[in-house]
Amino acid sequence: MEYVLLQAVFLPLLLSPVAYILGRKYGPNATTWFSFGVLLYCTILIVLAAMQGTYEEHYPWTEMFGEFGFLLDGLSSPFAIIIYVLSTILVLYSKPYMIRHFTKQFEEQHHSEVASSGVQTTAIIESTALKEHVNKQSGLYFALFLVFAMGMLGTVLATNLIEFYVFFEVMLIPAFFLIAIWGVGPRRRIALMFFFWTHTGAAILLLGFLTIGLSVGSFDFVDIKESEIPKDLALLAAVAIIIGLGVKLAAFMFHIWLPYAHAAAPTPISALLSPAMIGIGAYGIIRLIIEFLPMQYADLAIWLHIWGVATMIYGGAMALMQDDIKRMFAYSSISQMGYLLFGLGSFSVLGLSGAEMMYITHALGKGLLFMSAGVLIVTVGTRSISKLGGLAGKMPITATCAVIGALTIMGVPPTSGFMGEWILFYGALETALEEGSTLRMVAFGLGLLATVLTMSYLLWMLKRVFFGKLPENLTKVKEASWYMTAPMMVLAGFTIVLGIYPDIFFEKIIPYMNGVMGV
Repeated sequence: MEYVLLQAVFLPLLLSPVAYILGRKYGPNATTWFSFGVLLYCTILIVLAAMQGTYEEHYPWTEMFGEFGFLLDGLSSPFAIIIYVLSTILVLYSKPYMIRHFTKQFEEQHHSEVASSGVQTTAIIESTALKEHVNKQSGLYFALFLVFAMGMLGTVLATNLIEFYVFFEVMLIPAFFLIAIWGVGPRRRIALMFFFWTHTGAAILLLGFLTIGLSVGSFDFVDIKESEIPKDLALLAAVAIIIGLGVKLAAFMFHIWLPYAHAAAPTPISALLSPAMIGIGAYGIIRLIIEFLPMQYADLAIWLHIWGVATMIYGGAMALMQDDIKRMFAYSSISQMGYLLFGLGSFSVLGLSGAEMMYITHALGKGLLFMSAGVLIVTVGTRSISKLGGLAGKMPITATCAVIGALTIMGVPPTSGFMGEWILFYGALETALEEGSTLRMVAFGLGLLATVLTMSYLLWMLKRVFFGKLPENLTKVKEASWYMTAPMMVLAGFTIVLGIYPDIFFEKIIPYMNGVMGV
């Protein structure tokens, strides 16, 4: 196998113009299936490479920055697989959702013309102008989608600090345009807020990278040795990296942008931003702090632990107060990132392994929940939880998938969420008992309290949306198309299989964490 990871990363970027041209010439059907085929091929490449164990590729770059390479190991493999699995599934899901969005956008732009001429909406939908609009928008959407997926994958496979930073910033560009062009509400203002926060975080991250690279004399991961970095500079670099990645994680105090961006973004993009993109911050902390700066990690771990608890409780409490279903899931994502930070601060092999598994389970569970919200937006036309109810009888597939997604986030067996939370809290308690730390014991208790908050807002949401009395205006609601329900069923099946056979990922994660912690 040659150039496997190079293909997986760069094919979506190189073929994104083809997706755009196909969309403009042949419409959303052609560009959807083309994008799906590209991402499916790349996903298969990643899975085949991961099955070989640790797999890496290196290519000459520039003497100034070092080598350009890609690495699949016990840390990056689960992240890479989940990012591309989710991206591939969401391509198909995007088609009906975005066509409806493009059509609605077109109608709003031509509302006055329609009102004066008296032409019916059905006539407009069949018009040449609308078809051209949908085709053009579809091509642009899927081209940006492919670049977004590529940026996320490149970040978790990078083997060089500057390469990591480049891909980290590449994620931001298509995400900004996806929100600014097709978001809802004041989408351009929200996209600028998203850009400002995440770019500022990336700039702080770059300062940490430069501090390490210039101290060591190389930006390549293999050359980074903490002993070669002056102690005060190592602490400065670690804090800068944690703050920069904390913005991406939307951790407490740096979370301001997330509820706006995720609520405003088109739902398929929300289902990528929330489950896949923000969790890459946790990947960065493991790779850049825990692996490369272990002494700094030992000093800072307790602060990560406490920061995680604060994020868990804040996000959960805010989610409990929301009526907009997408905004609720956005605050839920903040809370779930708190779980990851809580695990990263546990200073134990099992706590770190649980944190990585929580990334996987959050991607599956929150992906399902955002996709369910998208179905409600398409079929019912509202995001307000108070205006819904009794939809389980009308939309059994969506309701079942939403319940499975909620159970995954709550950590209820047999979903993958149970294994993630179980290992996470086991590791945190283990460290608290070994150190005899009262502070860690209190943090553990507050962490358990946060799980009660998680169950509260998700069960309350399920009850109000899918059960109880069906409002009269929703009696004619039907299940969404297979383009939307089939991808949800695949994710629901995946989370249950992973809950029963967690070693699919644990057999890679735990040995890696043992090595990082020197066990």
